Amino acid sequence: MNKVIGFVMVGTNELEKSSKFYDAVLAHLGMKRVTITERYIGYGYSSEDDGVKFYITKPHNKETATVGNGTMVALSAETKEAVDKFHATALENGAVNEGDPGPRSDGNYYGYVRDLDGNKITARCLVGK
Repeated sequence: MNKVIGFVMVGTNELEKSSKFYDAVLAHLGMKRVTITERYIGYGYSSEDDGVKFYITKPHNKETATVGNGTMVALSAETKEAVDKFHATALENGAVNEGDPGPRSDGNYYGYVRDLDGNKITARCLVGK
């Protein structure tokens, strides 16, 4: 089966600090570290390398990591409560609020933050599906 997205990767300038942030917030979405190198950390739902879905990385070109204007990563959550916990934990760990958890125009439930490097990340729970 073909997939549109194989994985998502966001840049960081401080891998250790960023990994502590994502360890805390991604736990609420059932994700954990599955790949660790000196340049990046991969998170997934299983312990297998092919299970990696989300990476934080130092840029390959060794330049400063920056965020894209209009770029956002949406991560799946099983429940509204998981979105709430993701959002609260992110804020407790230094994220900036980009939108409180709640229903949006498509009827689904989202919570938006900017991580420690300014990347816009949302947790999304599909409602009624």
